[in-house]
Amino acid sequence: MNIIQIIIIGIGLGMDAFAVSVANGLKLDKMHVMHSFKMAFFFGFFQAVMPVLGWLIGVHIVGFIMAVDHWIAFALLGGIGFKMIHEAATESSDETKLNPGSLLTLLFLSVATSIDAFAVGFTFALLKISILTPVFIIGIITFLMSLAGVYLGKKTGVLLRKKAEIAGGIILIAIGLKIVIEHVFFSHM
Repeated sequence: MNIIQIIIIGIGLGMDAFAVSVANGLKLDKMHVMHSFKMAFFFGFFQAVMPVLGWLIGVHIVGFIMAVDHWIAFALLGGIGFKMIHEAATESSDETKLNPGSLLTLLFLSVATSIDAFAVGFTFALLKISILTPVFIIGIITFLMSLAGVYLGKKTGVLLRKKAEIAGGIILIAIGLKIVIEHVFFSHM
């Protein structure tokens, strides 16, 4: 997997954090720079840690599932992508009850938005991809997207949020399809 593909995965994974940051930006009475950086740090940090955890688990079981690893990668990325699209299309307004400034809320949202990154880390292990570069890229991209999300949420509102989640889902599904296509058509050459 090349650096461009890792950046695309990072953008896809960062879409959840971006969407939540947009929503939190909507809830802020005033733009607080420190709150924006704190939220971006939490989202970026968890998006970087979760793939490592998934990768560590994947490395230990990759030998058992090597014959079907490409299908598992496709299922994980495709499932995550479809989940993101579904959640964007069926979203309820219950999220407005969370206080975006509380530490507990930030921890909850950081873990919730990075579960997908765990599965991607597992996929990296199946594909025998070193984890250090992707983790750094995913963390930085998520940090920057979250920072921009808070600002954009304050300025633009809910319209951007659903579109960002749908775009992220489509990106992850496309990467999953690419993995299967490469395996089916190019692994036998």
